[in-house]
Amino acid sequence: MSSEDGGMSEHHEGMLPVVDSMDVSSRDDVHKLHGGAIGIWGVLFLTVTGAAPISAMLFNTPISVGFGNGLGTPAGFLVATIVLTIFSVGYVAMSRKVTAAGGFYSFISHGLNRELGMASGLAMVVAYSVFEVSLIGGFAYFATLKLNQYGHNPSWFWTALFMIVLISVLAYFDVHISARVLGFALIGEVILLLIFDIVVFAHGGHNVQAGAINPINAFKSLGASGHGNAAVAAGAAGIGIFFAFWSWVGFEMAPNYGEESKNPKKIVPRAMYISVIGLGIFYTITSWAAISGYHNTHEAAFVAQNDSANFFFGPAKEFGNEFLRDALSYFIITGAFACGMAFHNTTARYLYSLGRERVLPTALGRTHPKHRSPHIASITQSVIALLIVLLFVWRASTGGQPAAFSVAYLQVYGLMAVMGVVSILAIQALVSIAILNYFRTHHTADHHWWTTLTAPIIAAVTQAYVLYLALSNLTFLGAGYWYAKWLCWADLAVFIIGIGYALYVKSSDRAKYETIGRMINEGMDHEVAASGD
Repeated sequence: MSSEDGGMSEHHEGMLPVVDSMDVSSRDDVHKLHGGAIGIWGVLFLTVTGAAPISAMLFNTPISVGFGNGLGTPAGFLVATIVLTIFSVGYVAMSRKVTAAGGFYSFISHGLNRELGMASGLAMVVAYSVFEVSLIGGFAYFATLKLNQYGHNPSWFWTALFMIVLISVLAYFDVHISARVLGFALIGEVILLLIFDIVVFAHGGHNVQAGAINPINAFKSLGASGHGNAAVAAGAAGIGIFFAFWSWVGFEMAPNYGEESKNPKKIVPRAMYISVIGLGIFYTITSWAAISGYHNTHEAAFVAQNDSANFFFGPAKEFGNEFLRDALSYFIITGAFACGMAFHNTTARYLYSLGRERVLPTALGRTHPKHRSPHIASITQSVIALLIVLLFVWRASTGGQPAAFSVAYLQVYGLMAVMGVVSILAIQALVSIAILNYFRTHHTADHHWWTTLTAPIIAAVTQAYVLYLALSNLTFLGAGYWYAKWLCWADLAVFIIGIGYALYVKSSDRAKYETIGRMINEGMDHEVAASGD
């Protein structure tokens, strides 16, 4: 793919302008990340933690049970596992051809064109940036509640600020530190949830139903039941499916760490499949255990609708003990922190990639002389996160409720997540199309009927459908806040601005335009080949 001098040689195939990738591994004029810094476990910690298993379960499962597909919630996770595994087939094939810190941005630029690549790159920066802010809100809410238990009553802003500063400090240093911190948090939360699963199923639960994992039930809405104070409102299956997919956001970050992994052509694909399938099995079993901890679906849905914060804590205490319940209440805080840190690291790498290619200020593309971290991009993201949080502090209405709940949880956590997921779903569908086109035009010998044709088509269609579910249920997802409907328009505006900016660069600075999404690092591949690995 790359020309021998690391530069560009242009040719054309049909209507698609094709410019060879720029291999920066042997160039001294381009800053590079810490190659070979992390192995398979490091990449897994950095990506799986982004999916935040404990946050996905304790935040999203109650919503799916109470407002979505009820008993079919575990089946929803199973369906999402299948769809995302199919998406990973083409994604993995692409990662074996393109090693870059730009992830989706680089893949779309290579597979379609620079305009869509630029638009996707900016959209991903915004999406992951608001994901970090989202988790800051979730962290602030639960950390504030925990401090209240000990007689301290700080504003949620101070706990949010603590998270922003600590992440900024940790991410400034070598990626090893981030991987270790995230690894500790991930192992702890997974162990706790596995214990939860074991104690519920070991005691037979209250209502273990095979129908919970029947894929057909993923598409059935929760029906209304009960009367008076015990009434349960009907749900919408689309809500359950949407939150199932939201629970995986972060797994797709593996290719972003390709430039820093020891053997990206092997490690990145393995990390992708392990995270997708592993999380899928884990989510399905854990959500099944949670529902089985209640006597019937009505009881589970009632608690989910009226006391979602304790949806897991009740069964944890009943089938386990108070220690398990309390441990979960602590690890939801550390899990939110770890998830926010994972999104911070990925956002910094997108900013770094865009800066290194000179489509954003070049300072963003610099690495620390000692730690080899994208320190300027990382600090920039911390400032952005702080400004968004301050905007909520300044303008968000509490609606007469405690600010930690109405602002930090409902608005910062909830609405920032919705804004980001809409972008992710749209871009993942676009990536699938890019993968198909990339192999059709660049690697015809490797163009396989399943890997690079059928699987990407299925992934594009199914994720477009999930995006439709999100948009059609935006009123619910927006929690009734007036500005929620504008968040998706903001996503679209960012994408259009990206296209416009790429066209401007094309007309004003052709050399810069040629680099959009095309910088890769093949140095590690050459080293692996030389070693015979």
